[in-house]
Amino acid sequence: MSDTLTLGCAHCGAVNRIPAARRADRPRCGKCKRPLFEGAPITLTSANFSAVVERSELPVVVDFWASWCGPCKVMAPVFAQAAGRLEPDLRFAKLDTEAEPALAGRFGIRSIPTLIVFREGRELARQAGAMQPAQLEQWLAAYRL
Repeated sequence: MSDTLTLGCAHCGAVNRIPAARRADRPRCGKCKRPLFEGAPITLTSANFSAVVERSELPVVVDFWASWCGPCKVMAPVFAQAAGRLEPDLRFAKLDTEAEPALAGRFGIRSIPTLIVFREGRELARQAGAMQPAQLEQWLAAYRL
């Protein structure tokens, strides 16, 4: 791992470079001053997707979901708890497939929930279906920094 990490701000889209060893020290965006890690999943949109997912050197776990999906509702608190426990080793984000159908289509989302781990915009792993907390943490263990 290099000495610094590039992270996009979910709020303003600015790209930030932070010392890798200090990512747990609650870094803030250099432009808008908001926290880069909030201990909760980031809401992804077409406006912030590139900054958060494609320009991040830190692995980003994206939950593709929809409000009408029962398994998505079951998965939501598990995903939120994982974000609280595993940040800043990973970033967590949620993408509403109903609100952002073009992004869901771009990644060939056929069933929800689908989790994809990205690093610098490249897909590293994909898992469809809801998971229990232990399953999720075991699956993500290989991608933590």
